[in-house]
Amino acid sequence: MVNTLPVIDISRFRGPDRAAFLDELRHAAHDVGFFYVVGHGVSEQITDGVLDAARRFFALPEAHKLEIENVHSPQFRGYTRTGTEYTAGSADWREQIDIGPERAALDLDESAPAYLRLVGPNQWPSALPELREIVLTWQSEALRVSREVLRALAAALGQEETYFDDWFDAEAALFLKVVHYPPRAEATAGQGVGAHKDYGYLALLQQDEIGGLQVRSEDGTWIDATPIPGSFVVNIGEMLEIATNGYLKATDHRVVSPPAGVDRYSIPFFLAPRLDAVVEPLALPPELAARARGITQDENNPLLAAYGENALIGWLRSHPRVAERWWPDVLTAHQN
Repeated sequence: MVNTLPVIDISRFRGPDRAAFLDELRHAAHDVGFFYVVGHGVSEQITDGVLDAARRFFALPEAHKLEIENVHSPQFRGYTRTGTEYTAGSADWREQIDIGPERAALDLDESAPAYLRLVGPNQWPSALPELREIVLTWQSEALRVSREVLRALAAALGQEETYFDDWFDAEAALFLKVVHYPPRAEATAGQGVGAHKDYGYLALLQQDEIGGLQVRSEDGTWIDATPIPGSFVVNIGEMLEIATNGYLKATDHRVVSPPAGVDRYSIPFFLAPRLDAVVEPLALPPELAARARGITQDENNPLLAAYGENALIGWLRSHPRVAERWWPDVLTAHQN
């Protein structure tokens, strides 16, 4: 039984023991679906800086945070109050800012796919103007590390390391969250974020020193992703599960609220492709294909090969207030 997450030194991907490294990465991605990444080269100035900026933003008076509330954004960007995002049908006990690539909204006609309306600008707080540069610098580094992990995974799966690159051009739909988990009033732990899987290719998480992330093992027990200084936590998303016919499997995970009197901060980054990406099955080497487990079948969470459709369903489900304000036509279509 696995009771801890593997540690992967991504710097070894370009080193002399590449073959041994790829074996270790393949094991971590196939058997667990979650692993720590070290050797990534992101400076402490950047990682410490983004957490410091997060603490300063969430310490602002509520009026300053609500200036960029996500109900002002058709693209679901901006600040979310505690208890207004939903996972697995229940309210999450966290407040956060959702941030994506800095792009202008597209001029679309009625024939355009609805998911293209997700393209648009971020919202930034006027009371903390430096947040923009700090977060976008961190985003650039998170993208670099995630792309390197994805290239290593491609090699570990018997492909050219550039196999996935086509979908991750300047139009890729990556995004991140700057998150604060406030302590609960009661002493007993509750849902920080409910059990779920991520629907992109990879997720990369920077944690502070407070634990709370848990990963479901194959036997149904929960593994604590205890923070390791200087590391990121990386996990497999549903798009890679589809691409590998379940050889790589997106793994359930959740966040338990911090203890009474303790605040937790984290920055998750989601490596997502272009919105028009459609996942095509990999031609796995026979020895890996024989161990593929098939794609998860869940009527409450069907996996779609078209990324934009999958992403839009996730945003609509998670942020009902934004959906009702900006997406009533799509909600009606889904109900019919």
